[in-house]
Amino acid sequence: MKKLKTKGFIIASLLVLFTTVTPTLAIFESGPDLGLKYGAATGLGQVDPRVAAANIINIALGLLGIIAVAIIVYAGFKWMTSAGNEEAVKSAKSTLIAATIGLVIILSAYIIANFVILNIYEATQ
Repeated sequence: MKKLKTKGFIIASLLVLFTTVTPTLAIFESGPDLGLKYGAATGLGQVDPRVAAANIINIALGLLGIIAVAIIVYAGFKWMTSAGNEEAVKSAKSTLIAATIGLVIILSAYIIANFVILNIYEATQ
């Protein structure tokens, strides 16, 4: 167990070392400029952080929406193949209700996030 912890510590240390070498070298080569040039030098790009955050949120909520719709389809399939078994129908109904509530929550989160991001973006320009 001690050897496993030691190996994990070494791997984590090397991971931190190798992921911080490029930004450190970029500072020494280009000077202490920490603006958009620093981002370009480290390979991070020049995308506005507000736009990047909005894109991440939209992608995450889109994936959650797809998962919720897949669960609804699964619940429908489960209901249709229950063959009149009351226990299976009850289980399918509860899954369908939970998935529908989840989809409503996801859509609400999407609307609220878009509203907040739009207002933050407009307020900071």
